[in-house]
Amino acid sequence: MPATCVIGLQWGDEAKGKVVDLLTQQHDIVVRYQGGANAGHTVVAGGEVYKLSLIPSGIFRPGVQCVVAGGTVLNPEALLQEIDGLTARGVQVGKNLMISDRAHVIFPWHFEEDRLMTDQGADAESIGTTLRGIGPCYRDKVGRSWAIRLGDMYRASFRDQIEKVAAAKTRSLSSLGAGGETFQLDAGRIFQQYSDHAERLRPYVADTTAYLLDAIEAGKRILFEGAQGALLDIDHGTFPFVTSSNSSGAGVAAGAGVPGRVVTKVVGILKAYCTRVGGGPFPTEQDNQVGQHIRDRGNEYGTVTRRPRRCGWFDAVAARYTVRLSDVDVLAVMLLDVLSELPEIHICTGYELDGRRIVDFPSHVDDVRRVVPVYETLPGWNQEISDVRHYDDLPTAARNYVSRIGQLVGRPVGLVSVGPDREQTIVVKSQNI
Repeated sequence: MPATCVIGLQWGDEAKGKVVDLLTQQHDIVVRYQGGANAGHTVVAGGEVYKLSLIPSGIFRPGVQCVVAGGTVLNPEALLQEIDGLTARGVQVGKNLMISDRAHVIFPWHFEEDRLMTDQGADAESIGTTLRGIGPCYRDKVGRSWAIRLGDMYRASFRDQIEKVAAAKTRSLSSLGAGGETFQLDAGRIFQQYSDHAERLRPYVADTTAYLLDAIEAGKRILFEGAQGALLDIDHGTFPFVTSSNSSGAGVAAGAGVPGRVVTKVVGILKAYCTRVGGGPFPTEQDNQVGQHIRDRGNEYGTVTRRPRRCGWFDAVAARYTVRLSDVDVLAVMLLDVLSELPEIHICTGYELDGRRIVDFPSHVDDVRRVVPVYETLPGWNQEISDVRHYDDLPTAARNYVSRIGQLVGRPVGLVSVGPDREQTIVVKSQNI
């Protein structure tokens, strides 16, 4: 049975959660395969707003199995708070949630490393860390020696692991200036705290790799939910201003532990404009009244952090790059309603770099910083569209804008969103999404 993947094609915050929630009704399993609690997926249903960080957005659909796969990194306390918050609001979280025993665990030393590295780089352009220990945990995963996985927390050797790593981290953090000369990680307290978390998480923990491979052979319909956006991919994004995992389509197989060829449809999510959080180049940024208008109208503040997002015009050069990188089949254009009050709208169709016109997204961050966007101007639509439910009922200018995005990016648009609620979603009937 073919599987579908939902990928954000910009710098994250593209409203992937809404699309995953909509597509879940066509699938049996929804899988988060990378990232951690730095992700923020928002689902609006029946006027209720739900904000998720680790749990897949399919959790609101009865009968759907949600899987947090081994490519993720977990803060057990944050995960339990998310489970408790959903349960308190009447959302069922039980056997419908499965967490990989291969997922790596974030510990107190990761938070301290995140803070210290950020403090020491305070004069440099921020790479956008959320200070949630995500990067240091991935760094330990690659380094292997100090990494602890969720499955390790149920072994008799867990205490010894904690004591060994805590001692080593105390030495390294002290050398970086953590807490002065008296800094000491309390291994006993950390062991007890994380053992308590492990017991509460025990009903959800499983070998999700084996589960997903069995599900594929059984013909189950699987939906893979990406976090962040493709331009933040550790290998293919605007390095070093990226996240710590493969957030493009390149990360699906490795993060979930499944063959890449099982994904037969990729849905690429785009905002009708662009946003970015933290530092890094942003060619079409509008640090002006237009950018502030988009920020206020689109509520462009981080789901998790509440940090104001940088806002700008749609960048078709960057989007075409990530569409090809993730082998996208069909596009979903989100937050089209945010642009409704603008008299004219600009789309970046190319760059100028050192006096040359280029149409490819540069591989080096310095070149991305130096490019000058080449814009095409389209007329706006001075009317509210949040109540529109059929594509043909959109204003002509709005339909022309959506069509132009598809033309420039090179993929058809199958879905348009004109508001946060499930009902504010328009399916383009000529496309299969």
